[in-house]
Amino acid sequence: MKLIIAIVNHDDAGAVTQNLTKNGFSSTRLSTTGGFLLAGNVTLLIGVEEEKVQQVIDLIHRFSHSRKQMVPALTEMSYGFMPVMPVEVTVGGATVFVVDVERFERL
Repeated sequence: MKLIIAIVNHDDAGAVTQNLTKNGFSSTRLSTTGGFLLAGNVTLLIGVEEEKVQQVIDLIHRFSHSRKQMVPALTEMSYGFMPVMPVEVTVGGATVFVVDVERFERL
């Protein structure tokens, strides 16, 4: 058994979870915040048999899209942070971790 931990952009989370469910995969959805842009993310916990890991990753990949977004760059002044010219960054997509599960029980 494997545990897939997928961090997905909030904008893509609905499509990802809907298509996981449609394909027979259960997930637990946690609201999280990214550290870089402090933007809303969703962390999905998905337990699957080892032979189904790639199928889940393919679904996540298909329904989570990266895109460009303009965000203000910040500079530190003596009295706090001051916004300056916006910069373009890539947001979205997904970060996926696959870990071994030593024990699984449904109670």
